[in-house]
Amino acid sequence: MKLLGMAAAAVALLAVASPAAAAPPTDCPLRDAPFSIDSPLVDLLLSPAARAVVSGAAPGPLEKIPARFAGVEPPTFAAILTLKEASAFTGVKPEALPAIDAELRAIPVTDADRLARCARYDDDPVAFSVPKGKPAVLLFDKINGFRDGPSVDAARAAFEKLAAQKGWTLVATDKGGAIRPETLRQFDAVIWNNVSGDVLTLAQREALKSYVEGGGGFLAVHGSAGDPAYFWDWYADRLIGARFKGHPMGPQFQDARVVVEDRSHPIAAKLPPEWVMNDEWYSFRTNPRAAGAQVILTLDEASYKPEGMGQDLRMGDHPIAWTNCLGAGRTFYSAIGHRPEAYGDAQHLALLDAALDWTALDRKACAGKAG
Repeated sequence: MKLLGMAAAAVALLAVASPAAAAPPTDCPLRDAPFSIDSPLVDLLLSPAARAVVSGAAPGPLEKIPARFAGVEPPTFAAILTLKEASAFTGVKPEALPAIDAELRAIPVTDADRLARCARYDDDPVAFSVPKGKPAVLLFDKINGFRDGPSVDAARAAFEKLAAQKGWTLVATDKGGAIRPETLRQFDAVIWNNVSGDVLTLAQREALKSYVEGGGGFLAVHGSAGDPAYFWDWYADRLIGARFKGHPMGPQFQDARVVVEDRSHPIAAKLPPEWVMNDEWYSFRTNPRAAGAQVILTLDEASYKPEGMGQDLRMGDHPIAWTNCLGAGRTFYSAIGHRPEAYGDAQHLALLDAALDWTALDRKACAGKAG
């Protein structure tokens, strides 16, 4: 962490040094869950017994997994894949999965397995010195899944600059131990910066859920909703409100027309009716409208090629940024932001600037709209 020293509008990154790392927490999700084809792939790779079952399912299936998908140290793609999703490149046939699942479920979960599963989580307390009297936001970027360093760094720099211009306090951390009630209550909003993979213990999950539903603000960008598999339904289906399907790969980055759907919303007030920008465009398996979201931006699917990853990625109605109310809390998600250059785009910055104001300050926005 660093202190960003800028004149009167300084952004305070004021984290007090944490104590030496302790043993992994014991309340990590899936700690005691049976092995299965729906387990995080990394948990199968960490277990010699589970690896043996998978290896016996097809000629050299684990050797066929691209190296970047088969890492066991976070961040790793293996934390956001299951064997079911990975079967496409392992050579394991779909009809073989039920038998593999039965074999995996018969494997006893040992203490060594539990320790390995929890090792990617942390719960060391993180203390911050947050000045009183001005808005404060917590930028969180702990990543156990896919980490695209340039986009994470560019997003952090953009939010630091926006907070500095506002004269707000912004504190950044990649420690799950910061997600606890006594820490979160210091902040008006939490930013999920391209967070990928399951990163919170059960207690931390409950702390975030209580914080948002109790009136806190939550803002998330791009990769925070880009995992092929999720292991926390409330996060994917309620907090974000949509499940990732895929993005184009031929080419991956394309120009597309972004359309403002709801110009009456405060977040859209300073945006043009539409603009064209180049980015990696997400499609979703589910539509956030079904989760009660108020859509701010949509994509014109006729303006780019929504296909890739072996899929037709057309949604028809294609939301790309939206808000929602969960209890008294305000949530905002934008799928824009894989390319670092996106965080220099004037319209995108205006969107994020207004979204910060809405999530952190507009406490009446969700009054009487409990979701």
